Amino acid sequence: QVQLVESGGGLVQAGGSLRLSCAASGRTFSSYAMGWFRQAPGNEREFVSAISWSGGTAYYADSVKGRFTISRDNAKNTVYLQMNSLKPEDTAVYYCAVHSGGTYYMDTSYDYWGQGTQVTVSS
Repeated sequence: QVQLVESGGGLVQAGGSLRLSCAASGRTFSSYAMGWFRQAPGNEREFVSAISWSGGTAYYADSVKGRFTISRDNAKNTVYLQMNSLKPEDTAVYYCAVHSGGTYYMDTSYDYWGQGTQVTVSS
């Protein structure tokens, strides 16, 4: 079992920044890759970013490339998502998840999910 708790969401104006955190417990954190997804009302959950177990490789959706940065601190069992230059279309609930295998971009490749944290970007 793995427990994931996201934090750091909130309301921010367009152009602003937020840093999301995802604290993990219950399994050796450094053994697995992690991902961030988001879901806006009426939309399907979509891939945002993923990071390898070592932190050496990162993946991004085209929509956030150059604005978002994923990182991890294995000593703290935490993965982060630094979000800069936020846009209203970034408004969504953001989820972190444990990668269990397969394509990073697909949510079916992840087996444990947090409860999510709301990010709202006003125009």
